[in-house]
Amino acid sequence: MSEPPGADAWAVYLLECADGRVYTGIARDPEQRYAKHLAGKGARFTRSNPPRQLLGWVWVGNHSEALRLEIAWKRLPRCERVAALHASLKL
Repeated sequence: MSEPPGADAWAVYLLECADGRVYTGIARDPEQRYAKHLAGKGARFTRSNPPRQLLGWVWVGNHSEALRLEIAWKRLPRCERVAALHASLKL
């Protein structure tokens, strides 16, 4: 994807799990966080629903913005959440 735009940047990322559900999370290094999910050391949700692939991520300016976007995306249905990610990537 891309490098963080600044020292305070956080990423909001989406994972597709083995059961087809989409997990939304935040991290400073989304690829490293994905590796932790794969190793079973991520969130409780991904320990019981192993991730199949990292769908992508978007960078935001700070931790607070990342939390707000994560909550907003978690309120969306799966298809809208993935569409929001793709729309953000095209910006």
